[in-house]
Amino acid sequence: MARIAVGGMQHETNTFAPSKADLAAFEVGGSRPTLSSGDAMMAQMCGRNISLAGFVEQAEALGHVCHPLSWGSASPSDVVTEEAFEHIAALILDGLAAAAPFDAVYLCLHGAMVTEHFEDGEGELLRRVRALIGPDMPLVASLDLHCNTTPAMIDLADLLVAYRTYPHVDMADTGARTARLLNEMFARGGRPAKAFQQIPFLIPLNWQCTMMAPADQIYSDLANYEQGEVMHASFTPGFPAADIHHCGPSVFTYGWDQAATNQACAALAATVNAAEGGFAGRIYGPDEAVQEAMRLAPSAHGPIVIADTQDNPGAGGDSNTAGILKALVAARAEQASLGLMVDRTAAEIAHRAGVGAEVRLSFGGHSGVAGDDPFEAVYTVEKLHDGRFDATGPFYRGAEFNMGPSACLRIGGIRVVVTCNKAQLADQAMYRFVDIEPTTEKILVNKSSVHFRADFAPIAAEILVCAAPGPMIADPADLPWQRLRPGIRLNPLGPVWVGPA
Repeated sequence: MARIAVGGMQHETNTFAPSKADLAAFEVGGSRPTLSSGDAMMAQMCGRNISLAGFVEQAEALGHVCHPLSWGSASPSDVVTEEAFEHIAALILDGLAAAAPFDAVYLCLHGAMVTEHFEDGEGELLRRVRALIGPDMPLVASLDLHCNTTPAMIDLADLLVAYRTYPHVDMADTGARTARLLNEMFARGGRPAKAFQQIPFLIPLNWQCTMMAPADQIYSDLANYEQGEVMHASFTPGFPAADIHHCGPSVFTYGWDQAATNQACAALAATVNAAEGGFAGRIYGPDEAVQEAMRLAPSAHGPIVIADTQDNPGAGGDSNTAGILKALVAARAEQASLGLMVDRTAAEIAHRAGVGAEVRLSFGGHSGVAGDDPFEAVYTVEKLHDGRFDATGPFYRGAEFNMGPSACLRIGGIRVVVTCNKAQLADQAMYRFVDIEPTTEKILVNKSSVHFRADFAPIAAEILVCAAPGPMIADPADLPWQRLRPGIRLNPLGPVWVGPA
């Protein structure tokens, strides 16, 4: 039986996004547990699709004891403030110091965190933990699939284990896998060999989806690399909106024989490189997407779903741009719903006005992105809600939403779900809580890139990816890079980044 200290910090940083993640961002629940420590942290994790929850459940089933430290998560945004990082890091480090003695440390991390003072947030946190526990104690971590894995992270941790699905329906499973691999390390009485290789091109978020080629086959084949003395293989496609040196995809393997581990890593990298041309697809403009959805809808067996990918709050957007809403209104779409539009002022006006009232509101124009212009119109308040409801789909499994005062507004044949807190539209419950039945709508506009597919692909007749103006640029080649390492291609088979002009 081992005593394992567990904690973590998660943030996916889009350095091109409009707002930073301060300490308050980690203290607001939204769709995720709030910043917490000790028993309160454990209580919030129970039953959640979160890696730490899966790790604890599996570790305890294997006979180990987990000692809770601290854990916090904030919605994707621009960099984490120095104050927030230092506060949460101190909670974790102070908890570790007070928890001794213990036999191993597990951290639930994201892998794409940038702070005001560190390009590699996870690398810095791992460095501090390693300095405290010494070179010999096992230090393992789970990672998001969108991890921008760095050489420092590989060097400092004994084992890193990444998700294998996007939409991320296996977060808790990844924690459980990490616990089983740590248990194997205990049984072997040693630390595994490791190998790491970066991939030479950026992959747009929309085409990292593991429900479509080529990612589906790559991930389904990962187990084939875990043979003989090779214990684990991971592929992280990266988060392609972080202007840091080590932004981008990578592969890494672990095993009990260095040569076999190196060989598996090289083979996996070759597989990913060979699939480069497949990581691409069609992206519509907002008017084009709406027109195509309206063309398809009359004969469709289910809703046409439009992904408003560049305002995805799961990738740093604030879920408040109005480009696609303006296109819906201009086209006079019918039986169309859009969610979520995050605008506290609009939600409060709707609540003061009451159900049935008409209110003049202006959405959009806050991101600072070219083309994100304000869109003003008159809406009818159809439904009011306090914003608290439970998730029902596979991505947000176990989540208890707290979206703040919320409303359903109607303009013509279009309904808009307005909330105060942001979370990407990736669960059918995020429509139903304001009395919109998503399965009977003709058009659904989801402010999400890929995670919505877990709950919406089964009901969708067609899914269209739309690039309305927003801060999460769909094509990495269009981003104003400055710090990215020279030599990497900015999209699959695309231009090579040679450095800033």
